[in-house]
Amino acid sequence: MQTPLPKRQIFLTLLIRLSEPTTAMVIYPFIIKAVQRTGITQGDEKRTGYYSGIIESLFFISESLLAYHAGRASDFYGRRPFLLIGPFGLSIAMVLFGLSRSFWSMVIARILMGVFNGNIGVSKTVIAESTDDTNRADAFTLLPLVWTTGTVIGFALGGVLVDPARTWPFIFGKISFFERYPWFLPCFAAGLLPFCAFALSCWGLKETLPTKATAQKSSPSLLLNNAEATPSYGSIQDEPTMPLLPAQAPPTTLSLLSDSHLRITLLSGGFFAFTEVSYTALLPLIYSTSIPLGGLGFSPYQIGLIMGAFGIFNGFWNWVVLRRFLKKAGARKTFIFCYTLFLVHFSLLWALREVASYSGEVTPLVWALLAFQLFVSTAISTGYNAIYLMIVETAPPNALGSANGLAQMVSSGARGFAPVFASSFFSYSLESRMVRGHLVEVVLIGFTVGGVYCLLRSSTSRGT
Repeated sequence: MQTPLPKRQIFLTLLIRLSEPTTAMVIYPFIIKAVQRTGITQGDEKRTGYYSGIIESLFFISESLLAYHAGRASDFYGRRPFLLIGPFGLSIAMVLFGLSRSFWSMVIARILMGVFNGNIGVSKTVIAESTDDTNRADAFTLLPLVWTTGTVIGFALGGVLVDPARTWPFIFGKISFFERYPWFLPCFAAGLLPFCAFALSCWGLKETLPTKATAQKSSPSLLLNNAEATPSYGSIQDEPTMPLLPAQAPPTTLSLLSDSHLRITLLSGGFFAFTEVSYTALLPLIYSTSIPLGGLGFSPYQIGLIMGAFGIFNGFWNWVVLRRFLKKAGARKTFIFCYTLFLVHFSLLWALREVASYSGEVTPLVWALLAFQLFVSTAISTGYNAIYLMIVETAPPNALGSANGLAQMVSSGARGFAPVFASSFFSYSLESRMVRGHLVEVVLIGFTVGGVYCLLRSSTSRGT
């Protein structure tokens, strides 16, 4: 019989988790214009990709540097403190980005945004410890849905609220502040989400580290912000008569990495994250670049609406259909299938760019190709869900926080390198005109083939 999900605990954890994609993606609809406005490109549109890629990458690089340390520390001191500090600092960092007018001030704010998202791996640990074998897959299926929702919110806020003095002149047109800081409103709106997550979680989020949760159960005076002694659903609090367990030190980093199964899972997650973020970084570049140069010529407003509509469908499709596919096929097979689909993603991006270039405008055929390409990309969320489950399955029981921290470090590191890689290759493709300007798709298709080959070899060696 399936155990019911602990609704409040899961909701608050996912609300914190929602902060990462929202704050990461809110800048994508306007980052091209923002970088150009700083003057660092000196008016050369072809160079924009290099600098926008740096801004995009710094979020994930700085997140990567904190992820493992936060996860490992949570194995000693508890999950709750590390989940609370992140969203509070993130809300401040978002305001700072909105007030940035130079390229380097954007760099500093973006680094801070990544630092305060370094705790995000702990959220997966909390979900794993708040569930059991009967309901864990359903809980983890919500993670890609949250990422999708955050992406929708981020893209929508960035696209709709950007430059409000011009977009909404009848409301903001006479306020000189919004002319001076055209990116402040979407950044402020995005920063409200982590602040609300912080405020609500201070009230209702429970500790799930077994030794800490048991200590709190044994000593009610320690329940400072957890007045209700309700169980934590899967943590040791479910056994009120169990004695206080001695703290068992988690294994060292080298001990964790000595497990070949965990190593393969971490490497697979890194490959997938690199490919996914390279794809994500390409979308706004392709959408916003003018048609003569090899893009589609969309405005930030159009980009926000397109990605917002896609995100709503993506979340629905993943929950109703692809969640069942994951349960039936299993995590590893689902992951390999989802990764393989990137060959289709990049091929379709190539095709729609060619059709737009040939036609000189965005024709119905271009829209059809774009819609089909976005439909296929709904499997990306399911791929992330599969890798989350694979981490839980391979992690040592007393080092779940450390394992999730390692996974987040590898994933964020790959995400940090990917935007610079993809954006730079896109700019180089436009400048060199190699493969008719499609060198970036060729390179990423080759990378995907290599990643899928390694996954298939590792699966064969394990007899799966």
